[in-house]
Amino acid sequence: MQITLTAEAVLKVRSFIEEQSSGDAAGLRVAVLPGGCSGFQYGLNIEEAAEEDDEILEIEGLPLFVDPFSAQYLEGVEIDYVTGMMGSGFSFRNPTAVGGCGCGSSFTV
Repeated sequence: MQITLTAEAVLKVRSFIEEQSSGDAAGLRVAVLPGGCSGFQYGLNIEEAAEEDDEILEIEGLPLFVDPFSAQYLEGVEIDYVTGMMGSGFSFRNPTAVGGCGCGSSFTV
């Protein structure tokens, strides 16, 4: 599986891990959840360790945890951290999404 994090996203995730975690095995959970206005929505969460059935990716020393359901929707996704006049946050570029909503946090496949 291929997931890309931009340099800005890696820096922000590392900062969150330092603030929120005490474990050496902590990483970023990248998930796809049913919901949102387009059918699916992305989820990001700092977790202390991977689950037993997770696929574990490593990007610049940063562990990413992906569950089997989410993995099928995340191939080729690029995660960025953007700052603009309307605020800051993570954004997703998903080459398999065929539609999305205006907020950018939900998608259709």
